Amino acid sequence: MGGPLLLIGGGSGVAPLMSMIRHRAAAGSKIPTRLLYSSRAPVEVIYRGELEKLSAAGTGLEIIHTFTRVQPLGWTGYARRIDDRMLGEVVRPLGKNPQAFICGPTLLVEAAADGLIKAGVKSSQIRTERLGPSGA
Repeated sequence: MGGPLLLIGGGSGVAPLMSMIRHRAAAGSKIPTRLLYSSRAPVEVIYRGELEKLSAAGTGLEIIHTFTRVQPLGWTGYARRIDDRMLGEVVRPLGKNPQAFICGPTLLVEAAADGLIKAGVKSSQIRTERLGPSGA
């Protein structure tokens, strides 16, 4: 579908995004791709080793973590839930209209999609998948 790609995942919502990252690697793609991954703590990062290996390969994959409850000693990255300011900072280097895919709990997905629109990403460029109850 082209690119650049912005992938946003919360907790186990990273699983379908990981499938996309693996496909990207298998295809030898160098399309600029950023994964914004929200976890409560570093020990809860799913696929941590594989993500580190893939991002170190020099193919244009960048992993950006935000830890909402526990951060490693000396952490200088994000330490809060995904918000509009964070989304603006993360999407800016990808230019206008990246393909965005968001997966995670409903509240995270809706907040991230709304924040991307506020950051200037067209709604037609945003795909979402929610985990858990959809609400009443």
